[in-house]
This record gives sequence, structure tokens and C-alpha cells, in this order.
Amino acid sequence: MNNIEKPWLKAYGDARETLPYFEGSFSEMVERAANRYPNIIAYEFMGKKVKYKIFKRQILETAYALINLGIKKGDRVTIAMPNSPQGIMMFYALNKIGAVANMIHPLSSEGEIEFYLNFSKSVGLLILDSFYGKIKNIRSRLKYLQYTIIASVRDGLPHWKKPLYDLTLGRKIKKIDSSEPVIFWKDFYKGKNNIGGYSFPKMDKDDVSAILYSGGTTGTNKGILLTNLNFNALSDQILEMNKSFKPGDVFLAVMPIFHGFGLGIAIHTMLSQGGTCALVPRFTAKSYSKLIKSSHPNFIAGVPSLFEAMMRTKYLQKANLSSLKGVYSGGDTLSIELKRRFDKFLHEHGCKINVREGYGTTECVTASCLTPVVKEKEGSIGVPLPDMVYRICKPGTDEILPTNQQGEICLAGPTVMKGYLDNQKETDETLKVHSDGLTYVHTGDIGYMDEDGYVYFVQRLKRMIITNGYNVYPSQIENIIDAHDAVQMSCVIGVKDPVKMQKVKAYIMLKNGYKPSDELKKDILTYLKKHVAKYAMPYDIEFKDELPKTLVGKVAYRILEEEANRNL
Repeated sequence: MNNIEKPWLKAYGDARETLPYFEGSFSEMVERAANRYPNIIAYEFMGKKVKYKIFKRQILETAYALINLGIKKGDRVTIAMPNSPQGIMMFYALNKIGAVANMIHPLSSEGEIEFYLNFSKSVGLLILDSFYGKIKNIRSRLKYLQYTIIASVRDGLPHWKKPLYDLTLGRKIKKIDSSEPVIFWKDFYKGKNNIGGYSFPKMDKDDVSAILYSGGTTGTNKGILLTNLNFNALSDQILEMNKSFKPGDVFLAVMPIFHGFGLGIAIHTMLSQGGTCALVPRFTAKSYSKLIKSSHPNFIAGVPSLFEAMMRTKYLQKANLSSLKGVYSGGDTLSIELKRRFDKFLHEHGCKINVREGYGTTECVTASCLTPVVKEKEGSIGVPLPDMVYRICKPGTDEILPTNQQGEICLAGPTVMKGYLDNQKETDETLKVHSDGLTYVHTGDIGYMDEDGYVYFVQRLKRMIITNGYNVYPSQIENIIDAHDAVQMSCVIGVKDPVKMQKVKAYIMLKNGYKPSDELKKDILTYLKKHVAKYAMPYDIEFKDELPKTLVGKVAYRILEEEANRNL
């Protein structure tokens, strides 16, 4: 890799170009952190704080409980949990015994859960009691499932909160009959007795350790096979680009553990480096804002729509945000206008940093590109992390395009997945060896790189609107719309048209104080005519009180597309 041109290195400051990576498993990396920082808090959950030395023991005891249950190396076990102690204990314990964690959203539909469990051939499942009804309804169709472990939020609460939980949320959860073929967490964990002379299997850095799933916004979900090295390399890369981090720093972990962003950065990066995860199982913009104000975290992350909502809540109006060392945006495009507004908001509340945008795909766990501390460029998603190589290629090929020319974003490095689960065709179409000998992920995203190595995201290939033969990239139009004084956020879609193939439509959510009207619609369209090419102009604007979101908080443009095309 030394002969590969990397113009972005001059933006690194004191960060290193290449790093030495831990050769073991990701559970071993966490154990190493626990040995270094035994008395630092590893995680917090609803007021309960657990030190590293206790967390290390919890992982070991959960591993023994799994062995006693019959789970062995190579088995796949599905974790369908919010951010919770049981979820992370299970994640690392599975890795310790050489099993594979299949991470899914607990709010998935019955059909989706059936697919995930059968597709992954999961022999075990960890799920909350409140979601067990879904499993009961599909149990007869689950081909491989042998063990269902039922957890409760109550299990992870401090003792003083349990009676309150029983009187409130706990009362709403339907009790599971004792005849059901399940194992409750307290009974599962009770079987944690040490197994005399047991030797845990040796894990290789390239062993598959987790399965995550693509977001599903561009097609069928695919199981992404990720290795120990993928997670451990990401952890070191992120910390190398965040020199302000100190062991004991708190990351407010609201991004979910079934998502690469939440699992790879908020959870593993922190737990493998001596940081503290403040586990948040569910949240709203209101509760998230209250947590930031009350807990004074050092690091937060979210999707753009969350930051947009934070600025609208009253709870942060007089908040002191000076504790923040890092604010990260990912998972969706952060418009230039929203970044400007949110940076201003941060500074007005005592924060000395700007929001840093990242970019990546689940095919490399999560972020592989990040806005550097040294210098940011407006509209850029930053520069590649250490040991990551970005190339802008002619779509579908390894032909590198000139500086500032748009093409497909291709990336290589130690966080690149092993492949897709049982899908060699998709694997071969996505992972390609280029002439430099590196294996690149062909992301399907359009972008370009400037002369300094800064990367700019333009649009997903599959979201591109083609109208009258012209290519229209929705995010570019959204950036322009979002800069209008009345606009909070927008979503641009393509609507079927017999002549043009597609025509452009915009959905807009207004800022507080503005109300939908024909006059305002006319004003926005007049504004757009000054900034948007005629062929890319929206034929219509529709105001919405809220824009629909996907399970991970992205604007669900597919829903708006279906709605618009259904109403033709």
C-alpha cells in the first residue's frame, strides 16, 4: 500500500497513516481494556454503572452459560435487543466461545424475524419479553431455532428502580406462560457455573464474528459477514482520528447495536479502548436532549434528522454542551445548510467543536471516512481513515477517474467485510480486486474526490432520478431546498411519468412558525428556479408535518415514492 497515492494524508495532522492491529478476537480486545482499566465504568444503563472488572466477569459467565446451554463454536445466535446490558454481554460472550452474533432489529416484523432466523440458521435467540409474541406466532416456521432466551429491561436495572418498573412499564408486558419453550435470562445466567478445565477456542482475526444486515433502502436485505479484525481495526482507526479521547470518556450510545454505527463505534470502539457506553434502549428527540443536558457526555452520534429535531426541543435551549469532544453524523446525508445551523447551535451552547460527518457502509462495519480535525471542507464527508483507500471509479469498473470527476465510490482496507452470507453472486459484484491488488467494496454510491483527497458524496446510484434523459441527484436538490428560510428538512423523489420517465417532486417539513400555504409554495418554487436547472425543478411541492423515517432514523424516501406513484 506504500506506493498507492494518498493525497488525504496531509489532512491527518498528528494521526498515523497506518496502524498495528490487534491479532485476536474482539472479545479479547475488550478483556485487554478491562485488565488495563478495571475500575473505570464500562457501561451505564438506566442509572446502573458497571465497572470493567465486573463487565469482564459478566462476559465470562455469559460464555459459560452459553456452553452449558449447548451453544458451540461456529453456531449462529440472533440478538434482537435494544441497547442493553444483556445485548452487549451476549455479543461478546458469543465471540469468546467462537460463535457468531446475528444482529437484528427487535422491532422487525414477524416475517422479517422469520427470514433473519432461517436465513442465518440461528440455533439461538435473545429477545425482550415484550417482543416474544412475534416468536410465538412464527415458531412452527423456524427451522433451526433450539434455544429462545427471554430478557427483560428489569434484569439490567439497579435494584431501587425495579419496583417502579413493575408498577409502570412492566405491568404492560404480557406474561409468558411457564409452558412456553423459553429460557428466562435470570435462569440462563444462573447456569453460569465455571466449567472445570474448559479451554476457550482460539479465534483468528479473520474469523467471521458477526452478521449485520444492509439497510434495505435500495433492495433486498443481505447478511454481511464481518470479522474480528473488521471491528478491532475500526476501533483503532476511530481513536487515531480522535486524539482528544481519554479512558473513562462517556459516549451516549443511542445508535442501536444491530446497526454498524452503534455497534462498531458507540459500543465496540468505546469498550475496547476503556471508554464508557451510556446505553440508551430507546429515545425520542426530547429524551435524548434531556440525557445530553443531564449526563454531560463527551461523545454523541446520530443521523441528521436527530440533530435537526434536537434544535427544535426546548430542553437544550440553555444547556451547557462544553463537555462534548466529538459530535458525529452518519447514516444519511448531512445537508450543508443543516450542518451550518447545527454547528452554530453547538457553539451557542458552549461547544468548541463542529459536527464531524462520516461516511461508510455496513460492508465495512460503518464509517471509513471522517471529517478531520485539522481542516473541514464544506460539503465534504471527510478523508479516509488510516489504512483505508478510497478510489473514484467509472461505475462498475476499476478505472480511476480524474480529480473532481463524479464516479462510483470504491473503498478498501482492514474493515472490509468477508462477503455476503450465502450470496456469492452479490459478493462478486460488490467485492472486486483492482489492479493495485487491493479488494475494494463497490459501494453503489456516486461521489468525487478533490485534489486534497477530501471525498464528496453526491448520491446513491439507485436513488438517481432520470428525467427526460437527464440525471438528477435528489440530495443536491434537497441541499438547496433546506437552505430556504422556511424549510426544516426536505425529501426529493422521482414520480413515474409517461413522457419524461420520471418527474421530480419535493416533500417539505417546515420550521416552527411557518404554515403551509399556496403563497409559501410559490415562494419556494420561485427560489428554486434561481438555483436549480429547469429539467431538475420539482413539478410539485407537498408539505408534511413529519417525514417518514426508516428503523434507523433515515428519511424513508421509498415510502414517499410509493405514496406518490400509488396516487397517480
